[in-house]
Amino acid sequence: MRINKYISETGFCSRRATNRLIAERRITVNGEVCEPGTMISPEDVVLIDGLVIPEKEEAVYIALHKPVGITCTAAKAVEGNIIDFIDYPIRVFPIGRLDKDSEGLILMTNDGEIVNKMMRSEFGHEKEYVVTVDRLITEEFIRKMSGGIEILGTKTNPCQVSKNSDYEFRIILTQGLNRQIRRMAKECGYRVTRLERIRIMNISMDGLAEGKWRELTNFELDDMLAQLDGTVHS
Repeated sequence: MRINKYISETGFCSRRATNRLIAERRITVNGEVCEPGTMISPEDVVLIDGLVIPEKEEAVYIALHKPVGITCTAAKAVEGNIIDFIDYPIRVFPIGRLDKDSEGLILMTNDGEIVNKMMRSEFGHEKEYVVTVDRLITEEFIRKMSGGIEILGTKTNPCQVSKNSDYEFRIILTQGLNRQIRRMAKECGYRVTRLERIRIMNISMDGLAEGKWRELTNFELDDMLAQLDGTVHS
């Protein structure tokens, strides 16, 4: 199998993260620096930073209520990184991102395969947010936001938007564009003052205090895998 699939199945990191390690020349196969697309056989010796890949640990799936100021990166050199913040006893990494200025639900795991499945379907599964802005919310604003807005050289997909109060609205996205909600609001003349993600697919943040985390239930995990479309999972 290809090197990035091989390493993701060990649970060490995702395929995307493996590609970064390859680009940084940190992976060797049988003593030779690994190239992108290298095929791995059972007898090959694969090292990362000169070390054997740890044996796969039991899979862990965590829902974290990320506070503002924490960065969704596995790079421990970054101050305020999410890995140091959660301080979990085994290596876990975030599925997707939630920008530093936002708070709310982020999923974390040591299962590289589920990360790949989530990333492949990133533009399909629902993510729900509660957003506060600096101006009175009008019907025109709701109409524009829900109909699609030109940002980053593309038009956002139609989405569900509803008004909670004069300055707060709820939005459900099926895309994952960079800082999408903030950019959409800005195009409408609004500035986001608070952004909280409250749901990813079937996983809700209900009852989870800021900075706290919990493990997903078996029911939540099975439902999420079903939505991601039949996957092999151990």
